[in-house]
Amino acid sequence: MKILHFYKTYLPDTIGGVEQVINQLVRKTTGLGATHEVLSLTPGKTKKTVTVDGHLVHRCRSDFEIASTPFSISAFRWFKELAKEADIIHYHFPYPFADVLHMASRINKPSLVSYHSDIIKQKYLLKLYRPLMRYFLTHVDHIVAASPNYLKSSDGLSHFKHKTSVIPYGLEKSAYPTHFSERLEFWREKCGPRFFLFIGVLRYYKGLHILIEAARNAQYPVVIAGAGPIERVLKEQTTKLGVKNIHFVGFISEEDKAALLELCYAFVFPSHLRSEAFGISLLEGAMYGKPLISCEIGTGTTYINLDKKTGLVVPPSEPTALREAMDYLWNNSGQAQAMGKRAEERYRKLFTAKEMAKSYFALYEKLLEAKKSSGSLK
Repeated sequence: MKILHFYKTYLPDTIGGVEQVINQLVRKTTGLGATHEVLSLTPGKTKKTVTVDGHLVHRCRSDFEIASTPFSISAFRWFKELAKEADIIHYHFPYPFADVLHMASRINKPSLVSYHSDIIKQKYLLKLYRPLMRYFLTHVDHIVAASPNYLKSSDGLSHFKHKTSVIPYGLEKSAYPTHFSERLEFWREKCGPRFFLFIGVLRYYKGLHILIEAARNAQYPVVIAGAGPIERVLKEQTTKLGVKNIHFVGFISEEDKAALLELCYAFVFPSHLRSEAFGISLLEGAMYGKPLISCEIGTGTTYINLDKKTGLVVPPSEPTALREAMDYLWNNSGQAQAMGKRAEERYRKLFTAKEMAKSYFALYEKLLEAKKSSGSLK
């Protein structure tokens, strides 16, 4: 069974949440009997095809970009050639250029879409794109959402619930570094033995400006790990408000991430907009047995974090509520520890890479069998 994945970017060029999910899925289903290739776009790399974790990654040169969507002329040829050799085409949404390729190539192969997120920011462009989007989602064979919360609340999926199933994202803890004692000591000395942790790209929808407001005058440290487009604005906010207990540590290595996750007291994830469709780093906090704080935004964050069970869920964009949640966990270590234990148990039950791979592989088999039975597989 040969699967072709298509998304706008992938390892080794970028390491984001969707890229991590694709990589974990590829690695785990390979052990079940699938082979995978990934087609993505890249900003002018000279080596077009590379091997990542045992699978081929084909990188088309990006020719231009519209509204954060890269386009490539050479991708039309590459996609058609690779799709002919594949048994199943696996798209990752949202990426409007994938819709165009699917429509133009007319490859009659089983197809599915992992629906990672609605389009939130480009509201006006969405009005122009919506007819193409609905055409694309109508003509693929199956759609996968990452949480029942998102399926229920998504406007984009509202017309396609009859052919949408839920397969939660999964992580493999054994893939994370384990030998980081020196880094543990480094971060313990830098941040102290107890601190709240956020990890992620510093983007507009992460709610970090709310976290900064909430942490003002608090007695506990808050570590923000990651870089991104609003880093300077956030640092200016902390200076303006006189917030002394927030530590921006910038982009971190995988060893440093594992060390911080191991060492932190609790994981805080203040994303306040639906652009945060799931929350991979929130799941990482659960995987390391940490109590969680997140906001109720109708997405997968509240599927990972159950209020008063695995952590606390607060209304979005409310610094006072966020501060009260942080104070509660900080001052109630017994409750915090119990929540962290339940978070880890929930991860092991629902969110392992093994479970995600088993569900996707079963879906691949079902799609392939259905296409063969219909007699339309070419």
